[in-house]
Amino acid sequence: MTTSSNAVKLPSNGDGLTAAALDELAQRLAPVVAQHLVNCIDVGNAPLQKGSDPTMKINRVVTINGEKRWIHANTEQEYAEKLMQLCGGMQQAPAQRHNFADYANTWFDVYAKPSIEKATATTYKRQITRYLIPHFDGISVEEITVDDVQRLFNDISGTKATKDKVKIVLNMILDAAVEDRLLDRNPLKSKRLKITGGASKVTEPYTQEEMRYMAHNLTKIVDSSDRMYFALLAFHPLRLEEVLGLKWADIDIDAGIIHVRRAVTHPDRNRPEVKDTKTAASVRDIGLSTIALPQLIPGKPDEFVCGGSNPLSYTQVRRMNDRIGKQLEFDGAITPRRFRTTVLTYMTAQKILSWPSQQPDILRLPCA
Repeated sequence: MTTSSNAVKLPSNGDGLTAAALDELAQRLAPVVAQHLVNCIDVGNAPLQKGSDPTMKINRVVTINGEKRWIHANTEQEYAEKLMQLCGGMQQAPAQRHNFADYANTWFDVYAKPSIEKATATTYKRQITRYLIPHFDGISVEEITVDDVQRLFNDISGTKATKDKVKIVLNMILDAAVEDRLLDRNPLKSKRLKITGGASKVTEPYTQEEMRYMAHNLTKIVDSSDRMYFALLAFHPLRLEEVLGLKWADIDIDAGIIHVRRAVTHPDRNRPEVKDTKTAASVRDIGLSTIALPQLIPGKPDEFVCGGSNPLSYTQVRRMNDRIGKQLEFDGAITPRRFRTTVLTYMTAQKILSWPSQQPDILRLPCA
């Protein structure tokens, strides 16, 4: 049997360890005790003794893992040894685990949803319910590894853009877990991860022939409200939500200018929501197409051009697009996002930088 060269002799007062020695012992044993002792509370800082005789028995209560225990000793040294034995013999309480689904939903409800746009919140929630919870079903946050994250993205079919949306949400959840000390490191930060996917489908512009056909056949659209909507949508570089957000106060017919100031979206796939434009740069003035101008029948300044006192719902817009396509007898589909791409494409090709002095050829066609 050998004696460790690192052994330290602690000072004694003859009856046991001094108070200073006990403090030093506690510091040295702290790492070992931490492995076994959970919520160990010494009740009372001074030993409970009867009489003044230092050889009398010590009676002290400690709480270990929620259970109270009495320790009886004649000296502080004996008390310390019995405390260590008791701690070593107690079964360590199991570490608390956090179900991923519960943790993710709490993060969304408490931190994400209250501070972001409704449309963005809807997108975040979709990533959580459609991809994250099904993949991490039954797994605690503490158990998530780089392998688990890689398998998630391997299992998602679709474009790289789709996977990136999932990554954004998962990254915020795992960052919160690191902050809460449930994880030492965010697995998404690993250099081993490979997130690949196909390219997003390119929005194809309508051909010049298709645009000319629609411009020449505007009068086939029966309802005047439908014609105004379509003329603004098809012949301007506007997003659908920007067209739906236009009020009559935003259209200066005399100057031939459209002031883009707001948007109308449908985060719940039906009820309209009036909000700011997509970006700060989206607040802008653009020229009014000479094709659209004759179709406009001005209303009250505070009314929406499309919808009147209330903006159009998602269902109303979808049905209107279907109705317009049928009345135009157009072979293709009326796809709102394709019109903005079309106008911007021709503006770029013809190096058009400003309106109304300059307009693409397709926007200067007569409606007859």
